[in-house]
Amino acid sequence: MINVLVTGSNGQLANCIKDRAKQQKGLHFIYTDYQELNICNLNDVEAFFKTNQKIDYCINCAAYTAVDKAETEVEKAFEINAQGAKNLALVCDEQGAVLIHVSTDFVFDGDKTEPYTETDIPKPISVYGASKLQGEVEIQKTLKKHFIIRTSWLYSEHGANFMKTMLRLAETRDEISVVSDQIGTPTYAGDLADVILKIINSKNTNFGLYHYSNEGVASWYDFAKAIFEGSNLKIKTTPIKTEAYPTPAKRPVYSVMDKRKIINTLKITAPNWQDSLSKTINLYKKQTIE
Repeated sequence: MINVLVTGSNGQLANCIKDRAKQQKGLHFIYTDYQELNICNLNDVEAFFKTNQKIDYCINCAAYTAVDKAETEVEKAFEINAQGAKNLALVCDEQGAVLIHVSTDFVFDGDKTEPYTETDIPKPISVYGASKLQGEVEIQKTLKKHFIIRTSWLYSEHGANFMKTMLRLAETRDEISVVSDQIGTPTYAGDLADVILKIINSKNTNFGLYHYSNEGVASWYDFAKAIFEGSNLKIKTTPIKTEAYPTPAKRPVYSVMDKRKIINTLKITAPNWQDSLSKTINLYKKQTIE
């Protein structure tokens, strides 16, 4: 039996892993949120690993993800995203566990016009991006047996995310303005969960840094329009420029990622973002009916 620790278990990615856990033979999952395991405290992490059955893999879904709030909660963002990641890496190294850590496209400044590869130099333009990059650096310095997976624009039927925000706004509005000059790829958290489970089930040892998102390219405006169309909602969607919607944190103008490395390593295909969105809308509808 392979023991898999999942941190940040109340978040959308961990919930997608929980949905798939039932079909996983030979894997035993241990789910923790900050109440059960404070990853910012090294002693807590060491004690948790020692008092549980030997942990073979740790999937770190715990993160500070409030991009705008991070601009004023700098210390908290770095404590969770950098120190927390370092603590997990230190203890995984001590215990011989593999760490699978989720990072972000926000480590880039967005100045490129073609997809970012794993060898491109990160240059974050927000506190959130800088804290996530520091987490990557700490893991790389500390632990050989790691997979760092950068992903983008994560959404699902679980948790708080852009898809669910748009559907909530649509309940009270006829018209919504959405930024159309930031380009990236919406990614279904369930597809990312499948990739993480593939790494574990295939016992892959090609450790290192990877990019994973769904296929295709969209602006936030394109994404919003597709959400409304897929939900059969007649909402007037108006494209606006970033400067018309100022936010405390700067966001990359372009953050499409090149996924060839992970596709070739794991021998997988990445679904198109529109296909995954249709599937997710149906799952969400089913969930709200139930």
